[in-house]
Amino acid sequence: MLEKLKQYRLGVAILALVLIASGLIIHKLIAPTLAANLVQGSGRMDGDLINLNAKYAGRISTLNIQEGQHVELGQNIAVLASEEYEAQKAQIEAQISARTQELNAKETELEIASKTIPETLSKAKDNLSIKQHQRTELDKNIASQTSILAQDKHDLERMKNLFEHNLIEKRQVETAALKFQTSGDLLAGLQQKREQLSLAINVANSELIEATAHQKTLRALEQGIEALKSSLKALEASKTQIEAILHEMILRSSVNGVVVEKIANQGEVIGAGSVVATLLDPNSLYLKIFVDTKQNGNLQVGNDAVIFLDGKPNEPIQAKVVRIEQKAEFTPKEVSVPSDRIQRVFALHVKPLSPQPTLKLGIPAVGVVSMDGKGLPKSLNNVPE
Repeated sequence: MLEKLKQYRLGVAILALVLIASGLIIHKLIAPTLAANLVQGSGRMDGDLINLNAKYAGRISTLNIQEGQHVELGQNIAVLASEEYEAQKAQIEAQISARTQELNAKETELEIASKTIPETLSKAKDNLSIKQHQRTELDKNIASQTSILAQDKHDLERMKNLFEHNLIEKRQVETAALKFQTSGDLLAGLQQKREQLSLAINVANSELIEATAHQKTLRALEQGIEALKSSLKALEASKTQIEAILHEMILRSSVNGVVVEKIANQGEVIGAGSVVATLLDPNSLYLKIFVDTKQNGNLQVGNDAVIFLDGKPNEPIQAKVVRIEQKAEFTPKEVSVPSDRIQRVFALHVKPLSPQPTLKLGIPAVGVVSMDGKGLPKSLNNVPE
């Protein structure tokens, strides 16, 4: 009885194997085939990687990312610290402050001088003019007094002559002599006053020359102010340059994307051009497949396509051919094509029409391209393996 049971079980197992093998053969015989207008290929999702690198050397004081993290456009990724640039900025700001104070002082000095110097010049001119006018009037008085003195002298001599002939009294001679003496003293006083006035004119003339020379001081002050302004502009430009460098020390994401690889770590000193992280823009993801030379002649950029993921065989991702390599290459080892291995193939880039959260860099996928825009499969089950 036991022996018969063993033979029965063996027979059932053999029958099951035969049925399974028959099913596989039938499946193979009726496996789906692609229409003549479709081209199939398998590959991995690829994309344009973006290296986030440092423009200037520095120590990473802050690093805000991890691999796989989503980042926004403009988001701070890392902050580099540089005491040298900070010291340069502080030095320039101190120089700007000193130059600004000097400029303010010069402008105040110019404002005062612009009022006082022209006024001093005007006073010097007026003073000299008055002194010259006074001397002119004094010269007239001296000339008049000289005539009077000459007349008094003539009168005195005439009185003396009359007195010698006993025609007049001595008292009249003494009166004429006193008048002559008074006129002489008055003329001497006028002449002395003229000398003093001439000295005053010389002084006034010197003051006028000095006041005129001070006009050049105004020009010198104006030139000094312009020089200070130019110096301030140069310092402001240097400050702007340092601030631009410090701005570049903050590394920001250039895309809305994901961190593929974090290369540097917080606290490390990196050189100019060193890569801190690698980012990926999901909009740049594409599937790279290969087609043989026979199929390539019928394909073109813009052909409709679909992409299938193994995990979601019934969810085709609408796509288009965005690039066809112009140079053929031998079939890569990791790619299977229905033709012989040594046949040369062309690479196609098949890009989704819109970003897909399910697509990631390096994930395997199957792409099907339609050469006429028709007949694209709805399921991966309709695509031959």
